[in-house]
Amino acid sequence: MKKSLTVFVFIVATFVVNSQTIYSKAFGNPNDTPLIYLHGGPGYNSVGFESTTAQKLSENGFYVITYDRRGEGRSPDKNAKFTFNETFDDINLIYDKFNLKSATLIGHSFGGVIATLYAEKHPNKTKSIILVSAPLSMQETLSTILKTSKSIYTSNNDSVNLNYINILEKMDKSAIEYSSYCFSHAMQNGFYYPKAPTQEALTIYKKFKTDSLLIKYSSQMTYEAPRGFWENENYTTLDLNKNLKQIVRNGTPVFGLYGKDDGLFSKSQVKNIENVVGENNLVYLNHCSHNLFIDQQTKFINALIKWTE
Repeated sequence: MKKSLTVFVFIVATFVVNSQTIYSKAFGNPNDTPLIYLHGGPGYNSVGFESTTAQKLSENGFYVITYDRRGEGRSPDKNAKFTFNETFDDINLIYDKFNLKSATLIGHSFGGVIATLYAEKHPNKTKSIILVSAPLSMQETLSTILKTSKSIYTSNNDSVNLNYINILEKMDKSAIEYSSYCFSHAMQNGFYYPKAPTQEALTIYKKFKTDSLLIKYSSQMTYEAPRGFWENENYTTLDLNKNLKQIVRNGTPVFGLYGKDDGLFSKSQVKNIENVVGENNLVYLNHCSHNLFIDQQTKFINALIKWTE
């Protein structure tokens, strides 16, 4: 990866499919190393990454493309199917729109699920994938949330929330209500935010109170997407260990970035991912939770530079 000396360009683009508009935005020089950011959710958007990190990556020699999945964020579609195949078709349209033959996919959280499945299906179009706070086993992540939350409530003698955990433990673990309540406890217990954020992170997080896009979209969720992916793909019960191993066997480089304060992952989960992708291909960062590209932005960018040389 060589840093371009040409002027940076920023392109906001939309493309229409079946009378629906898919939002996308490109940062940097089209001749630089292409990165496509796949946001989390389902039901979220790419605004957090776009407003804090995309431009800085472009200034370090990357051509960065962000977009919001069909039916999510700034890509509203009442007829969205919320299937993986529909999502893959839209990613292929991103490739066509920005004249890409191959690209590195940055998969954040649920976006890592999309990146993994896309890379397995389209190895020739995937230069590499970078998993950022992305689960391999959704059920293991939900179990980790419950276990850690239960420990917190026990320490605090919080009988009310312990009762809620007891109810959750008896629920059908494949139900969308189970996953929704688990993620609610993760939010309630601060699992998405570092325990001791760096000054760099604190400065970036201040933007969420002043930037109009972040104010509007950073906490916005669309609930049709999680239900749709649950009904059509059973995404809350996915286990991608075999898929990721197959990608590695196919010769596609896989990298991982995870935060030690991310309450969605235990140390054993991260170690398992490391065992699949290789010790040199995973970075486990201090003072860092789920939004790793904010919590440790400089280290995030440096890792991408190293892995794409």
